[in-house]
Amino acid sequence: IYGIWVCQKVSNDLQTHDFSGIVWDEIVGYLITMAFMPMAWEFVILGFILFRFFDIVKPWPIKWLDKQVDGGLGIMIDDVLAGIFSWVILMIIWHQWIMVPYFPIW
Repeated sequence: IYGIWVCQKVSNDLQTHDFSGIVWDEIVGYLITMAFMPMAWEFVILGFILFRFFDIVKPWPIKWLDKQVDGGLGIMIDDVLAGIFSWVILMIIWHQWIMVPYFPIW
């Protein structure tokens, strides 16, 4: 919610939509990607690669929402969804192929 406000404020102040200097949305997206993941370097790098992939390629519904939603929410929503998509893939990799029985918050 704070990110929506910040992105809207900066967008209004600069009178432009999704200025490349606004990186709060990317920070939030990557933090979503890494939520509850082990802090092993492999996960950090793979999470970053997955997040950037989804942030750049913007598969459906990310691209559709990016074009349809304006303002601070529009700036944030594509990165939040890219983070969720990346998180799901990392979770699948972690639990299906690596089978690490470690959960960092327990």
